[in-house]
Amino acid sequence: MAAISRRRHRDADAGGVVTSTLDIEAELREILARRAIADAGFRYTRGLDRIDRAMLLSAFHEDAFVDCGLMQGGPGAFADFALGFLGDMHRTHHQLGQQHVAMQLPSHASGETYFQAYHDITDEQGQKRDLFIAGRYVDEYTSRDGQWKIAARTLITDWVTDTPGNRAFFEDNPEAPSGQRDGRDFSDRRDWPQTVRATLTRQRMNP
Repeated sequence: MAAISRRRHRDADAGGVVTSTLDIEAELREILARRAIADAGFRYTRGLDRIDRAMLLSAFHEDAFVDCGLMQGGPGAFADFALGFLGDMHRTHHQLGQQHVAMQLPSHASGETYFQAYHDITDEQGQKRDLFIAGRYVDEYTSRDGQWKIAARTLITDWVTDTPGNRAFFEDNPEAPSGQRDGRDFSDRRDWPQTVRATLTRQRMNP
């Protein structure tokens, strides 16, 4: 099935020379689709790290299939498992890397996204450890009612490293902002200093 990208019209100009012109509407649809697909990935990682169930579920269609290696099921079952699993850790940080998306139809795309995930854990002996997992998300995306979301996802693990952790920075700098969960993160609160809020208000009123 031809991809919706690279759609072009071939026209003859007044001199009979055949030229290729871009199908602007098709290209724009693809750009918007790719942006929406990327945003679904951002919601997924934020949902995991902030332990935000609603955010995590918003990345999936309700009947999506998820295989993370430790479980298979729908988005709800995956959210229960993942947030329970990660919630026992002190903090996590999921970072997305390069992404390849192939537009198969106007409402279907296949993708592969690289990731690295950091986990701040405590072992059975009470020692801090840094667990890194790197791999790829192999996905199918569909657009329903204008919403691009994940329809199927399998997590492929490429490498894992588990090393002793050092939390000296956090211990020595307790006032430094650090990642929080359950709505306590600065990205949720955005409680800027009063002077900054006043400046932002003026800028909004006088763009």
